[in-house]
Amino acid sequence: MLSCIGYGAQQASDRLAPFKFDRRDTGPEDVRIDILYCGVCHSDIHQARNEWQNTVYPCVPGHEIVGRVSEVGSAVQKIKVGDLAGVGCMVDSCRECTNCREGLEQYCDNGFVGTYNGNDRHGRGNTYGGYSKAIVVDQAFVLKVPENLDLAAVAPLLCAGITTYSPLKHWKVGPGQRVGVVGLGGLGHMAVKFARAFGAHVVLFTTSQNKVEDGLRLGAHEVVLSKDPEAMAKETASFDFIIDAVAADHDINVYLNLLKREGTLVQVGAPEKPLPVTVFSLIMKRRGFAGSLIGGIAETQEMLDFCGEHGITSDIEMIAMDEIETAYSRMLKSDVKYRFVIDMATLDNAA
Repeated sequence: MLSCIGYGAQQASDRLAPFKFDRRDTGPEDVRIDILYCGVCHSDIHQARNEWQNTVYPCVPGHEIVGRVSEVGSAVQKIKVGDLAGVGCMVDSCRECTNCREGLEQYCDNGFVGTYNGNDRHGRGNTYGGYSKAIVVDQAFVLKVPENLDLAAVAPLLCAGITTYSPLKHWKVGPGQRVGVVGLGGLGHMAVKFARAFGAHVVLFTTSQNKVEDGLRLGAHEVVLSKDPEAMAKETASFDFIIDAVAADHDINVYLNLLKREGTLVQVGAPEKPLPVTVFSLIMKRRGFAGSLIGGIAETQEMLDFCGEHGITSDIEMIAMDEIETAYSRMLKSDVKYRFVIDMATLDNAA
């Protein structure tokens, strides 16, 4: 076994603290990665505090992992010792269902294995995530990281990046289309960057005047303050596609009414409460309201390669491991531009 140190919670009411545990030995198909950086996702808070009522403790969060390969199994061919590698939200799946065979492991009929708080298919119980020194992952779920990008800023691409890239690709967003992005947070700022890179005309919707300048800097062609009824009315029935990245309660019908005939709004933000939909927001113009998760492994690799070619990364704020609780508190106040990333070199000091 590989003795490992991480940061985790023993129960929902705990602050995160040092936690020692074992990783499995590197098997024939396995890759061991020494973790350099780990992004902080809002779902880390949900899981650490059992807000989704499904957390298995101890819980070591983290599914935006970038590091360097330190060991590979005898059957590993896709990556070698010394390479930069990433691990996103999944470390395994059944690999047998229709979705897995089509490269859509995120929709595995038997449930993908989460990088943390998942049921380890290697018989070791609960999976532990990237708030740790190292991780051992099957090569099928390891991603190659472009060498030309800021590694710390790559980490959030493995969740926030692919969560927005996947629907934009699936709905074939591109030149000649008018695309709306609702919310400029961890997800929204990546949606703006990708939609712009795909050649669409990008309009950001935000409730905050303070985010207008940033929205334009990140690639939006226009920024609309969603609290301004007149400004919103001017946008009625003018969008081919809208991606909604807001995780708070809001009126989804306001944005559905901005779609053209047969336009689609895709929800990637996950509000705690249901979003009531007025049927006439959909049926009067045959609009679509859909949802999207992360991408599969092949699509995530495609996204990383695209980012390498276009110089796209997340806007981040680096923190030390022992600053995680402060980061959580700030995230709940939307006080981050736009993703926290942990420098895992600081774990030794925190422990």
